[in-house]
Amino acid sequence: MATEAFTIRADGETVRRLDQLAKQLDRSRNYLVNQAIQEYLDLHAWQIQKIEEGIAAADRDEVIPHEDVMAEMDALIEQRIRAFEDRP
Repeated sequence: MATEAFTIRADGETVRRLDQLAKQLDRSRNYLVNQAIQEYLDLHAWQIQKIEEGIAAADRDEVIPHEDVMAEMDALIEQRIRAFEDRP
């Protein structure tokens, strides 16, 4: 895949930490920045996909009512509290 150069500006502490990590991992600064950008893009693409799926499910009225979710969470919390209290 062809690459393109572009410039970013970062504060000195960020650059120092990046260089330190690059040295520890025996990788280039460029490699680490590319990895970070790829992970950022992947994460946000996943989040957007999940949000869009949730909106589509809500549009189809395929959602669990808030009260039902809260009741289940309260039951789970109560169960954990009891298990914690019953420990020797």
